[in-house]
Amino acid sequence: MPDLLPVLRVFGALLAMFSFALGVPLAAAWWGGEGLWPIYAACLGFTLVCGGALWYGLRRHARELQPRHGVMLVSLVWLVLPLFASLPLLLALHAIDRPIGFTHAYFEAVSGLTTTGSTVLAGLDSLPLSINLWRTFMQWIGGMGILILAVAVLPLLGVGGSQLFKAEAAGPVKDTKLTPRMTQTAKGLWGVYVVFSLACALAFWAGGMAVPDALMHMFATVSLGGLSPYDASFGHFQSPLLEMIAVVFMVLASCNFALYFVALRKGHWRTCWRDPELRATVCTLLGSGLFVALLLWAKGVYGPFDALRHGLFHTVSVATTTGFATTDYLGWPVFAPVFLLMLSGVATSAGSTGGGIKMVRVLILLQQARREMTRLVHPRAVQPVRLGHAVVENRMIFAVLAYMLVYAATITVLSMVLLLTDLDVVTAFSAVIASVHCTGPGLGLVGPAANYSVLTDFQLWVCTLAMLLGRLEILSFMALLTPAFWRR
Repeated sequence: MPDLLPVLRVFGALLAMFSFALGVPLAAAWWGGEGLWPIYAACLGFTLVCGGALWYGLRRHARELQPRHGVMLVSLVWLVLPLFASLPLLLALHAIDRPIGFTHAYFEAVSGLTTTGSTVLAGLDSLPLSINLWRTFMQWIGGMGILILAVAVLPLLGVGGSQLFKAEAAGPVKDTKLTPRMTQTAKGLWGVYVVFSLACALAFWAGGMAVPDALMHMFATVSLGGLSPYDASFGHFQSPLLEMIAVVFMVLASCNFALYFVALRKGHWRTCWRDPELRATVCTLLGSGLFVALLLWAKGVYGPFDALRHGLFHTVSVATTTGFATTDYLGWPVFAPVFLLMLSGVATSAGSTGGGIKMVRVLILLQQARREMTRLVHPRAVQPVRLGHAVVENRMIFAVLAYMLVYAATITVLSMVLLLTDLDVVTAFSAVIASVHCTGPGLGLVGPAANYSVLTDFQLWVCTLAMLLGRLEILSFMALLTPAFWRR
C-alpha cells in the first residue's frame, strides 16, 4: 500500500486538472441559457476538491515515479476518471427527465474517454448542447491522452515524465525519444494535435457546418472517436464535401503524430512518407476504400459516384476506429461490413489517436513470418527483421508476439462470456472486437443503425472492460494482475 501513495498523489493532481475540462459544458450551458450550468459547476467543484484533497493530503509522499508506477497510474486514470466524467451525464440527463442508470453513464464516459464512440443514448438530436458537447469533448481530451497532457503542462509535479509517457503511449512509439526532455516531446505532440484540431474545425465550418457542429465533429474526428450529437451520425448532413473533409482528417489522425512533430521541427515533410508504417497505413486505408467501392459498384448496390463516396468514407471511418456512419452498411454484401471490422484492428499507426493492434505490429509479424519461412529453406541464413532501414530488436518481436497472444485470448474469452448471456454470436463477437479496437459500431444488434442500449447491464460491463483493455493495450492492465508486479 505505501508504494501506491505516490501514485495516488499524482492521480489527485491529474483529477484536479481534469476538473477544468468541465468548464467547457459549463460555459455552453450558461451561454445557451439551458439552466444546467449549476450541475456542471457542482461537478467541477466536486472533482476539483477530490483531486486537490488527494494531492495535498499525500504531499509528503512526493517522489520520482518508476516504470511500474507509470503502469499503475495509467490504469488508475482510465478506470477512475470515467467515474467523475459520468457525473454530469447522470445529473444533467436526470434534470431534463431522461434519467439513465450508473452502468449506462459509466459506459458512455468510458466510451468517450477511450475514443471508442459507442453510445447507449437515443434521441441525441434533442439533447441540450452542453450534454452533447461534453460527450464529444471527452473524446478529444482522451485522444492524445490526459497523461501526456500532464507531462506537457505539469512538469513541476515531481514525477518521472518519461515513465508516464512510456506507460501511456501506444506501441513501439513509447521507446522513441523525440527531444532531450519528455516534457518537450509531450508539448510537441499536443501542439500538433491542437493545430490539426483547429484546421479540422475550420474545414468543417467552411464546408457548411454550424460552429457548434463543426466543433463537436472536430472533437470526434481528430480523436478518431466518432461520437456524434445526432442519431444519424455523420449522415445527418448528407454532404459529400463534409464526408471528404472527414476522410482527409481521419487518415491524417490515423498516422503517427510523432512523425508530424519531427517534420514540423526540421521542415522535412518527405521523411514522413519514408516511414514504412505511415505508407502501409495510408495505402491500406485508401486501397481498401477503393476495393470496397468497386465491390459496391460491381454488386449493383450504388452507381459509380455513390459507391466511391460511401465505400471510401465508411472504410476509412471504421478502419481508423472512428465509427462515423452515413448509412446502414449492414445492408451491403456481407463481405463488406465484416471486412471493415477486421480492418479496424490494423489500419492505424502507433502514436496515433486510433485503437486496435496498430500497423507497426502487423508489419513486424509479417517480417517475422517471412524470416521463419526463409529459415525453413535456408536454416543458417541470417535475415534480421527490418522496418525500413532499421533492424527490429528481438525484444520488440517477443513483445509483439506476447501482445498478439493476449489480444486473441482477450477477444475469445470476452466473446464467450457474452455468448453465455444468450447474445447471438454475430453481436457478441463484433461487440467485443469493436470495443477492444475502440471502434464503436459492430455488427448485428450493435450495428451502425442501432446502439448499445439493446444490451443488458452485465453485457455493457463486459464491453466496458473490453474498451478499457483496448485503451490500455491489454498488457499494461494484465501486468497489474500478476503477483510479481506487486513485489518490491
